[in-house]
Amino acid sequence: MSVPAWLARGVFRVQEAAMRRPTFAMLAELERTQWLSRSEMLDYQTGHLNVLLQLALAHSPWHADRLQAAGLADAVRAGAVLPSDLPRLPTMDKRDARDNVERLVWRGVPGGVFPYTTGGSSGEPLIFYFGRARQAADAAGRLRARRWWGVNPGEREVYLWGAPVELNKTDRIKSLRDRLVNQLLLNAFEMSPVRMDDYLQAIRTWNPRAIYGYASSLALLAAHAEARGIRPRLDALRVVSSTGEPLFPHQRELIERVFGVPVSVEYGARDAGLMALQAPDGSLLQMSETHLVEVLDAAGNPAEEGEAVITSLVSAAQPFIRYRTGDVVRRSGRADPGGRGLAVLDAVVGRQTDFIVAADGRIMHALAVIYVLRAIPGVGQFKLIQHAVDRLEVQVVPDARWNDAAREAILHGLRARLGATLVVDLNLLDTIAPEASGKHRYVVSHVPLHGALAQAVA
Repeated sequence: MSVPAWLARGVFRVQEAAMRRPTFAMLAELERTQWLSRSEMLDYQTGHLNVLLQLALAHSPWHADRLQAAGLADAVRAGAVLPSDLPRLPTMDKRDARDNVERLVWRGVPGGVFPYTTGGSSGEPLIFYFGRARQAADAAGRLRARRWWGVNPGEREVYLWGAPVELNKTDRIKSLRDRLVNQLLLNAFEMSPVRMDDYLQAIRTWNPRAIYGYASSLALLAAHAEARGIRPRLDALRVVSSTGEPLFPHQRELIERVFGVPVSVEYGARDAGLMALQAPDGSLLQMSETHLVEVLDAAGNPAEEGEAVITSLVSAAQPFIRYRTGDVVRRSGRADPGGRGLAVLDAVVGRQTDFIVAADGRIMHALAVIYVLRAIPGVGQFKLIQHAVDRLEVQVVPDARWNDAAREAILHGLRARLGATLVVDLNLLDTIAPEASGKHRYVVSHVPLHGALAQAVA
């Protein structure tokens, strides 16, 4: 049973205050700054960039060395760096962030630092640290975008999602908290036909204002509903928001046909943060207040389409400055038709994730197995290839921490997810080659889905 939106919003405010996250203050700021002119937005970004660089110079020795070497240290101290000066710094990548973490992280950042692990688009695990400002910015950016679609904080939402924290904390307190903030969590790691029938019934009963989830999981659920002849009647629903991977045109059409509302895409990454969200007019609007986004070709030159290289203005806890995301995006020169001063992206071209099928018929998002690998010390890079429901090939580039315990942790973790009879072929490699397309896919499944389910995720 849901609670009134005003009560859920109040509980959410209390929760954020208790966690020392300035989410609602940030939301008010974003509601104001989105209407800045382009020149005013540049001034806003410049001010916040200089604050970030000053903190990096003072508290992140790795960045301080680079700022000194680039001849920018004096300009940073004077607060005189412009976004156009950033190319004087070399880019940084996931390996830089991973190998130099103790010279990057500012453990004294106000509000404290919190570790997070991400697999990344190349399957190269990264443990990084973020602070309260980053958490608040992500949450506030999402809340602002929901308002574009007529969804206010505290209104009912469904999350088709999965992560270790959500999946393990099933106690009464967590369940009560979810309901008190009007959030219904459905596990994207457990999508058997029977479970998806339950999900569709739960969504009908909950009658959410918004549905949020992985693009391919949403498409899979929509395909299952259509195969069952089910068209959910959701009078309150205003938008389905997809995240985590590119949304292909046929997936968008399928989801919109089944649920009867537009789909909005979201572009973000665990390490880089929330970077762009789609408005009702179709524009993919950057989080210009929190991110500077460069688009670079293979030679590192500005391009219309290329790799997204970001500077997160809310990453003081562990600064991400000219960080190579590994994602391919296409820039747009258009202004927002809605009149906002936010920059516009044409498209996010990168990332695709396969589903994994267990021997008992469960269909789970690939992140269910990625979470196993990325949390194990000793795994430098990885790739998983499912050859059959009972056979999984695991390619690992080990680092200096690799040992027999890491091997056993992989076997135990994967069998816990996919069944005790799973055959795991574990291969240690010096490098993991990209696909023929040049992209890295960290999970590949050769186990076919059937019928409409296959079309949903193709």
